[in-house]
Amino acid sequence: QVQLVESGGGLVQAGGSLRLSCAASGRTFRNYAMGWFRQAPGKEREFVAARDWRGGIAYYADSVKGRFTISKDNAKNTVYLQMNSLKPEDTAVYYCAADLSGVGTRSARDYDYWGQGTQVTVSS
Repeated sequence: QVQLVESGGGLVQAGGSLRLSCAASGRTFRNYAMGWFRQAPGKEREFVAARDWRGGIAYYADSVKGRFTISKDNAKNTVYLQMNSLKPEDTAVYYCAADLSGVGTRSARDYDYWGQGTQVTVSS
């Protein structure tokens, strides 16, 4: 069983920054690929970013490329999402997810465990 707990969400003005954290339980965290997804009101959950188990390969949605950075700290069992130049359209509940295969993909169906989500609100 893997438990994921997100933190770091909040209210920020457009152009500002936030860093989300996701703390994971489990001694084999280093073997997991980790991803971030988001869901805005009335919309489906969408992929944001992912890193493979080594932390060497990263994937980003086109809408966040160049603004967001995903990083994985195996020593702290934590994955981060640094979000810069935030826009009102980034407003959503952000979820972290663990892919036990270690690959990390853009598809939510490939992830085995999910956090409870953290709200990010960007005001214009």
